[in-house]
Amino acid sequence: MLKSYRTIKKNGIYESEIDKSRFICEIRRTETEEDAKAFINEVKEKYADATHNCSAYQIGQNDEIQRAHDDGEPTGTAGVPMLEIFRRRELKNITAVVTRYFGGKLLGAGGLIRAYGGVVNETINKLGVVERRLLQEIRLTSDYASSGRIENEIRQSVFVLEEIKYLENVTFICYVEIDEIESFHSFAMNLTSGQGIIESGQQAYIEIDQEN
Repeated sequence: MLKSYRTIKKNGIYESEIDKSRFICEIRRTETEEDAKAFINEVKEKYADATHNCSAYQIGQNDEIQRAHDDGEPTGTAGVPMLEIFRRRELKNITAVVTRYFGGKLLGAGGLIRAYGGVVNETINKLGVVERRLLQEIRLTSDYASSGRIENEIRQSVFVLEEIKYLENVTFICYVEIDEIESFHSFAMNLTSGQGIIESGQQAYIEIDQEN
């Protein structure tokens, strides 16, 4: 799982008409290449009567998987401009399919590059961008006597205090960035003078809105 990455806020679709041609852009989050291929095939089936269904996807921590397909448009005029938008905007685990219904007017290589790249860029603007950060759930259990002080210290720290459970003892449920787990352990042991019980839970992503 990626520690953090930028991607679209939600899946969606946007349509634009350029020089009588109809361009329909669908973008979806895709965690694997298999997900990307399945999505592309799904769109191709939906718009089987279209002139072109061009696609691009970028997947992996270091963008290890990058693919672009022109689907009959002149080489380099559709898929690559779409992929270039992902690169420029530093988006990961994302796939776009742009469907074109030809309107009778030739756009030329430059026009096609602007059209395909432009509709992807505009779709991303409509959908929004988020940063996804992978956090580790950690539960810190202490006695009641020191719970008030511990709560205050956690709230003033960089760590996220999600919930407090009051049972036989007090359990603080925190979310910690993956690179800060060791730091949290030291922090928790200092808070409880080594008497606290630390348990790890599941990992989960939080999403932070980004400016487009």
